[in-house]
Amino acid sequence: MEIRISTQQILKILYVFSWIIFIGVSTEAGGIVFNAIFTLALKPEHSQFIWKEVDLTALYNYDPGYFFVVTLLMSIVAIMRAILFYLIVKILHDKKINMSQPFTREMGSFIFKVSYLALGIGMFSFWGVRYTEWLVQQGVKMPDIQYLRLGGADVWLFMGVTLYVIAQIFKRGIEIQEENDLTV
Repeated sequence: MEIRISTQQILKILYVFSWIIFIGVSTEAGGIVFNAIFTLALKPEHSQFIWKEVDLTALYNYDPGYFFVVTLLMSIVAIMRAILFYLIVKILHDKKINMSQPFTREMGSFIFKVSYLALGIGMFSFWGVRYTEWLVQQGVKMPDIQYLRLGGADVWLFMGVTLYVIAQIFKRGIEIQEENDLTV
């Protein structure tokens, strides 16, 4: 007995998973931003509660300006990841994926946006890692970059470039499909 899963069923499953991930990354982004602002504006002793395992007390005690830069980079990466999953949820919710004619302007725009976000996440993660490494060289005790949610810059950059290439292919496909639509 062969079980066949249709594309529509897979898209529904991906829609649910995308929502779950979107909620998780949005919660993480909001937590990082809120706790960073709370620490800088009101309670410096809360620098140990930036996000889960992240204790930036040593960094805050070393220099609040450096603390601000690290939390800013963490926030940018987290917010960009949330936006990325928002776009995924939105395109799946709006049912903008047309399997009979996949080369649409909406799909092309979506792939370009996702590629730019992935490249941005990769660049800000890379800068965050380099900045953190520099702080460690200055003698500041820092958590691991995985806990700072800055790891994987190379993967994000690779994904961004790959998606950009796919976006260019989609752009050409859209042009060909529009030419064919005009000739019919």
